[in-house]
Amino acid sequence: MNPIFLKNLAMIKKAAAMTNKQAGELDEKKADAIIKASEEVMEGGLRDAFVVDAIQGGAGTSANMNMNEVIANRACEILGAKKGDYSTVHPNDHVNMAQSTNDVIPTAGKLTVLDLLKPLESELTRLEDALSDKAEEFDDVIKMGRTQLQDAVPMRLGQSFHAWSVMVKRDHKRLHSISREMLTVNLGGTAIGTAINTSEMYLNFIVPCLASLSGYPLRQAEDLFDATENQDGFVAVSGALKTCVLDLSKMCNDLRLLSSGPKTGLAEIHLPAKQNGSSIMPGKVNPVIPEVVNQVAFLVAGHDLTISMAAEAGQMELNAFEPVTFYNLFESIEAMTGAIKTLTDNCILGITANRERCRDLMESSAGIATALSPYIGYKKSAEIAKQSVREDRSVREIVLSEGIMTEEELNQVLDPWALTGMKPQVEAVRKAV
Repeated sequence: MNPIFLKNLAMIKKAAAMTNKQAGELDEKKADAIIKASEEVMEGGLRDAFVVDAIQGGAGTSANMNMNEVIANRACEILGAKKGDYSTVHPNDHVNMAQSTNDVIPTAGKLTVLDLLKPLESELTRLEDALSDKAEEFDDVIKMGRTQLQDAVPMRLGQSFHAWSVMVKRDHKRLHSISREMLTVNLGGTAIGTAINTSEMYLNFIVPCLASLSGYPLRQAEDLFDATENQDGFVAVSGALKTCVLDLSKMCNDLRLLSSGPKTGLAEIHLPAKQNGSSIMPGKVNPVIPEVVNQVAFLVAGHDLTISMAAEAGQMELNAFEPVTFYNLFESIEAMTGAIKTLTDNCILGITANRERCRDLMESSAGIATALSPYIGYKKSAEIAKQSVREDRSVREIVLSEGIMTEEELNQVLDPWALTGMKPQVEAVRKAV
């Protein structure tokens, strides 16, 4: 099982012991021993005692009982008794007091999602900043934009990177917003939401106690039945992860295309070389880092489907399939965190622009004929574009050779900055033409 999940499960046991002690339901010595044992597990101790597989039947009962037993046996040792002397500290009666698998496991899962999202959000911020820096660095690089992989209209390379930066920022904001759903927990509801076997003090104070220990502003669900039987919050987080990583994968597809070559492709940018690209073709370099992100996107999309199926498959007052939800959700977050980190460090930061190649491709493209339409009309512009392709001559050469515009007029119309977003002062040109 995920070590952060185990840490959070142990934290819940600590919070429960503290609350039950305060309520006068649990003997002080037993409670203190349980608290100490829980802290040892939270700090990474006794890991070899957790032998249950992450994917398990029973809605996580095996994981919960594994934790109860480890803490109970360690608490027995702390109190000077032998392991297995459950008359001293009992896994169910004492460690699991006022709890059920059905409120403990989903709460531990939500805490783990929150913990795992913190480094992911940090990496998204770094990626956004790196893309913004590249947008500024490449703001003066003029290139050809493409739609349907065909020449479209000119643009600046920096505009591509700025668009990606805005995309990442939007995905980050969406993920952060949805992650707040993890702050609502069903702890205190026990088996199905009735809070059976809890004291009034425990029911009222267990979530504030856990919030204090975890540092998260947790709140108890208004309807504990709803929070126990439904997994839509996990589905929402998974969906936000999938949306984010699919956006990143699309960006990486673009990076692979823009860097294709180096002689027979677009070759408008250079990705940093990180390894030999082939065991048979000398000197070949592949876009391996973007390919990592592509594959993580496949992984996360598949996990999202599994999580969706698990959420739908619950019946009545409990969803028994949280273990597979957590297994896939935790892996999605961790895989994305690693992929984004390597994308930033080993790809984005080292990208360089092939400025001459960008400009040559733009100037030789028939796509710049689009800029002529406001002056000579769509039909004439289309004729020039087709002629450019057919005769392998530039649009500029055709326009000048046929006297359609003067060189001064054409220079104004085809000014790179005017073509890529800066409004030109061309009314005089339009009238003259």
